[in-house]
Amino acid sequence: MAYHKVEICGVNTAKLRVLKEQEKMELLRRMQQGDPDARRQLIEGNLRLVLSVTQRFSGRGENPDDLFQVGCIGLMKAIDHFDTGQNVRFSTYAVPMILGEIRRYLRDNSAVRVSRSLKDIAYRAMQTKERMLGENRREPTVEEIAAEMGVPKEDVVLALEAIVEPISLYEPVYSDGGDTLFVMDQLRDRTDDGNWEGRVAFRDAVAKLSPRERNILYLRFQVGKTQVEVAEEIGISQAQVSRLEKGAVNKIKAGL
Repeated sequence: MAYHKVEICGVNTAKLRVLKEQEKMELLRRMQQGDPDARRQLIEGNLRLVLSVTQRFSGRGENPDDLFQVGCIGLMKAIDHFDTGQNVRFSTYAVPMILGEIRRYLRDNSAVRVSRSLKDIAYRAMQTKERMLGENRREPTVEEIAAEMGVPKEDVVLALEAIVEPISLYEPVYSDGGDTLFVMDQLRDRTDDGNWEGRVAFRDAVAKLSPRERNILYLRFQVGKTQVEVAEEIGISQAQVSRLEKGAVNKIKAGL
């Protein structure tokens, strides 16, 4: 079922109620005092939040209904574990929980087999990250996560990298009038020195990036650092590195 349609999992998304923050806090307090109807209202009042998160995964070929259901599990976990005594918005706490649940689902269903021990470390790291984010209201560094888990930093990085979903060579990256450009089309043939026009266009596209975007691409694809390592080096979160990297790549694609 396509994301642009009104109904998903039998839910009419056009009629979903949106709760105000004050209403969420009141319902959370009522739920924690034993009111089961408050929990139902919280779930129904945050389904739009689940929908907005699942839309981030719309280009992966996954069934939207399945992702929505998995996202609802993350929402319910967030509702059950949220601490109303913390000065943080519910959505700030819930979004990482929903994302984490969907990512676990995607990784468990990945075609690439990863050892159970690596998966266990990766899942523990993600759970630790979510918990520390909720407690400290900031994204923890990989060193902080490793220290909290009592695991070497290198093991955490290796585990997280091992469960990253691979990209197919036939993944479409650009389409114009029926002519589709795939990932494999962008792999360089080092024996071809005649594509000077393409190299000029590429240099021009890179020159239009911000210094931070160019630095991230350099560290990622020239130096070979992971997103976590780049985040540590330039002093931002891994999520920010991921967003900036994706944005820079899309700008280059548009320029080509």
